[in-house]
Amino acid sequence: MNFWKKQKTPVFVVAPMDGITDSAFRQVCLNHGADVAYTEMTAIDGLFYDSKNTITRLAKGKKEKPVVLQLFGKRPENAAKAMKYVEEAGFDGVDLNFGCPARKVVNHGGGVNLLRDLNLCHEIVQAVCEAATIPVSVKTRIGINKKNSNQQVSVLDFIDKIKDLPVTTLMLHGRTYEEGFSGPVHYDVMREAKRRFHGLVIGNGGLNAPEDVKKMLDETGVDGVALARGLYGKPWLFELCKDYLKIGEYKSYSMAKIKKVALEHAKLLLEMKGDHGIIEMRKHLTWYFRGFPNASDWRERLVHVETIEDIKTIFKQIAY
Repeated sequence: MNFWKKQKTPVFVVAPMDGITDSAFRQVCLNHGADVAYTEMTAIDGLFYDSKNTITRLAKGKKEKPVVLQLFGKRPENAAKAMKYVEEAGFDGVDLNFGCPARKVVNHGGGVNLLRDLNLCHEIVQAVCEAATIPVSVKTRIGINKKNSNQQVSVLDFIDKIKDLPVTTLMLHGRTYEEGFSGPVHYDVMREAKRRFHGLVIGNGGLNAPEDVKKMLDETGVDGVALARGLYGKPWLFELCKDYLKIGEYKSYSMAKIKKVALEHAKLLLEMKGDHGIIEMRKHLTWYFRGFPNASDWRERLVHVETIEDIKTIFKQIAY
């Protein structure tokens, strides 16, 4: 069943972020306005070779829906076995990563580097589509320069290449590989991608506030947005965006509400990962508590918490 067809537009999505969008983070976002959540990148090869570390990325909450597992890799021959893992784990959709700019991924021929070989892109997407019974989506950037050249491979070339395949959704970051995460987002290219692609287009890139979201929707006509680094310490950003689109204003979270969400997040991490989950929570706590008077002092204490009780004790002392 294609869950995308049930989504009302604009769709609000948790973008895949390695080391961030684990099950706990996804659940918090879904509880605070997200419509769909994507997982961290999961290696096709890791699943093919039954890697225990890779298989742990398939963990998800029972009430966590809809959630899309993102795969990355460059070997289409390994896709069928990987998809068996994905479907047995009960994910609602599968996404293929053609956009990751991380150096270690690009240097090994994966992520956005795959755009330099559109034939291989087609082979990978086709292999997953043939093996999948759940909706297949893709994520990429608007382009990347060809090797040793300033000539660019565009997302428009990518769209044309996979137009014969049953891809339901395209998540598009509006910057090139070379531009990374800074600089203006190219609304014109995103608008043309929306015109050419036969399914839903979800915009991504530079979305840190409700005003950014409205501008992207207005300028490009995309069917939804995927929030990424703008969610650091603000998983409720979805709620603010929806308020802004509906009534033209939004209200920032109070300290009491921030504490409540942060504690909810910590408890989910403890449940999913045990004591190590609290260690992972430390980075999130530094994001939740920034921009306030004396915030650096509180963050210095929060990066040393080891238990839920440690967090509660510090929270009781934070008052604004």
